[in-house]
Amino acid sequence: MASKSLKLSNYPRFFCKFNFNPLTPQRFSRLNSTRGKNSIGLRQYPPELVRSFSAAHFHHGNSTQKKGHGQPHYLDESQAERVRGIMVKAKTTIMFYKRSISGGDCSVGKESPTFSENPIGSPESCSEIKVDVDTLTRIINDHPFPLQPLHPTLLHLLPPSSFSTSLVENVLGRLFASHSNGLKALEFFNYCLIHSHSLISPDSLNMTLHILARMRYFDKTWVLLRDIARSHPSLLTLKSMNIVLSKIAKFQSFEDTLDGFRRMEDEVFVGREFGTEEFNVLLKAFCTQRQMKEARSVFAKLVPRFTPNTKSMNILLLGFKESGDVTSVELFYHEMVRRGFSPDGVTFNVRIDSYCKKGCFADALRLLEEMEGRNIVPTIETITTLIHGAGLVRNLGKAWQFFNEIPSRNLVADTGAYNALVTALVRNRYIESALSLVDEMAEKHIELDGVTYHTMFLGLMRSRGIEGVSELYQKMTQRGFVPKTRTVVMLMKFFCQNYQLDLSVGLWKYLVEKGYCPHAHALDLLVTGLCARGLVHDAFECSKQMLERGRYMSSASFLMLERFLLQAGDMDKLKQLDQMIKKLQSVLPPSRGNTTGISTSRVIA
Repeated sequence: MASKSLKLSNYPRFFCKFNFNPLTPQRFSRLNSTRGKNSIGLRQYPPELVRSFSAAHFHHGNSTQKKGHGQPHYLDESQAERVRGIMVKAKTTIMFYKRSISGGDCSVGKESPTFSENPIGSPESCSEIKVDVDTLTRIINDHPFPLQPLHPTLLHLLPPSSFSTSLVENVLGRLFASHSNGLKALEFFNYCLIHSHSLISPDSLNMTLHILARMRYFDKTWVLLRDIARSHPSLLTLKSMNIVLSKIAKFQSFEDTLDGFRRMEDEVFVGREFGTEEFNVLLKAFCTQRQMKEARSVFAKLVPRFTPNTKSMNILLLGFKESGDVTSVELFYHEMVRRGFSPDGVTFNVRIDSYCKKGCFADALRLLEEMEGRNIVPTIETITTLIHGAGLVRNLGKAWQFFNEIPSRNLVADTGAYNALVTALVRNRYIESALSLVDEMAEKHIELDGVTYHTMFLGLMRSRGIEGVSELYQKMTQRGFVPKTRTVVMLMKFFCQNYQLDLSVGLWKYLVEKGYCPHAHALDLLVTGLCARGLVHDAFECSKQMLERGRYMSSASFLMLERFLLQAGDMDKLKQLDQMIKKLQSVLPPSRGNTTGISTSRVIA
């Protein structure tokens, strides 16, 4: 064995193994307090990126030597250490290492990390970084908010050399879908704009505006719009205007929306002559919120200035349809014709959909004949609407007929067409046929979207109970699909009602691990279920995760958790939640229904 040991010393390979562990705040603080001319201020690096390392074991040879071309020795500086391959005196040192975006350390070999003398944010050390959208989204959502700025973390994880238009769009899209805090999305967008403005697309701006406006950050939304108007006016589109005005119409008053339209003309789209297209955006803002009285008022008020077109009339027609009033749809259609506008495919699609949703399938078929009689070719949207309408009146034969006619009409069945037929089958309790159709979608590589899963979960809840839902849930998570909020809330409620708290907590963890911030409604259900079964600590941890991601708990959830924590005598946890809520209030005023923390009338010892 001794001779074998001596032979190993001839190998120049790097055998030292390192154990990487995140630094605790205390150890990080001590390291950062180092003083000296050549000391490095570690506060510029986020603690989660700092690792402590130690030599696990040594072989003879250059075991403690930092390998590299002309690199200095870090752990074996004396002559005896270098020659004999031993450590005479332990020494504290700082080395930089390359880190991939997926969370691992970029290593040349499997056993040892690759260190670099350059800071991680420099181009020299970031050339091998691979950017992963899922991981980057999770890091942004998990970043402590509002305790630490996001910019330093982005600087280390996302160097300018790794930017691409699709990356920025995908990350913002994921932040939108994951209900991320608007200020985090804004900071990410501004970081990308500063470091690589040529790769920012209008879609990236629109997604950022949507996230901000959805959380009612209207002041910051207007600041961003004015800044973009000055520096990157080419990014501004009519969709940008539509997003902001629609949210103002939803959350603010009629007068605020009109004032927003004026500000768009005077402050944002400066020098642009507003015409019919901009007028249509304002109409759509009211119609999408089903505010038809306001939409008609704007139409009457601004028609002298803007000349409406067929699109203007279709927008109003769509608004009446969304409000569920078939009579108003038909009355306005006749007004549209009387004004001299010729109906197009969109006009007929809106009218057909209006009749289908009201269960007037025969009238919808009559409109289809009229549409074809005017030589207007039905689109895949038209056929999808009719399939859905046939399902609503439980006419499966007609639904299958329209679905099978799709190829003969020179159309291609997409996810929407399949979803319409799946919905019709589930509504008529043909769950096996619906499952077979979903399998066909997977075989043909047709995307299973949120509607597909939501419809199937509804059907399985009625027919197979918890076993069927659990089986589909496992398949969904294995595919890595993240459902929409309404499906998450529905599943959370179903799991809790069926005493499957392990599935409820598992769903919550799955969403968090995928970088999503679950909606407050999902937290309400989970906290209620956990507290009712005495799992107060788990309810506290889930609530804490929500607040850490910059989202409020509801007042109902906080009051329930407060009561159970007081009963358990766990005042520290209650105070911790209250402190997090107060810090969040400093940057995000609570909306109606959001908790404001412990009431001032309650005295906490």
